[in-house]
Amino acid sequence: MPSRDQIILIGGGGHCKACIDVLEAEDRFKIAGIVDLKGKIDQEVLGYKIIASDENLPELAKKYRYFLITIGQTKSPQLRIEKYNFLRNLNINLPVIISPLAYISKHTFIGEGTIVMHRAVVNADARIGKNCIINTGAIVEHDCLIDDHVHISPGAVLSGGVSVSKGAFIGTGATVMQGIKIGKDVIVGAGAVVINDVEDDRTVKGVPAK
Repeated sequence: MPSRDQIILIGGGGHCKACIDVLEAEDRFKIAGIVDLKGKIDQEVLGYKIIASDENLPELAKKYRYFLITIGQTKSPQLRIEKYNFLRNLNINLPVIISPLAYISKHTFIGEGTIVMHRAVVNADARIGKNCIINTGAIVEHDCLIDDHVHISPGAVLSGGVSVSKGAFIGTGATVMQGIKIGKDVIVGAGAVVINDVEDDRTVKGVPAK
């Protein structure tokens, strides 16, 4: 069996644990270590050591080819965007990570650095941008357009033809009805049902979402 490529994880919190579980299930990469705050170096996350802090990334980029941002996105995407831009300037690879327990149509596109978690579904002609999280059990239906740095939370459902702009956050268990347009940096609260388009930089919640 050929040796697996090594990958460095950026961020050692709760989302990192979920990403580790997906990486172990996918069995395509060997986790070489985790980057987090300097004070956490030598601590472990699910048996994997925190080996460096952000200031060591240029040095790590000379040794390792593959990196994954494992910082969660709770509402604001800013930290994930900053890390993504920094890593891109180091000319490393940000692979797409897909759980073997997810269903991904062969008629779809997923951008670099995106992770699709266990039991998620991405259906035909959906397009997902870079550095996104399609979290556990989320459904992205046919013809959806998901821009970069978006988080679709666990159990959220995007009906057919939904578009979600850059940096938006769709909360746990939220439902977005067919054809709806979600603006840039929008926050959709947990359990909300979105039946109208949402303009940029808005927060909506409730049933129907307001």
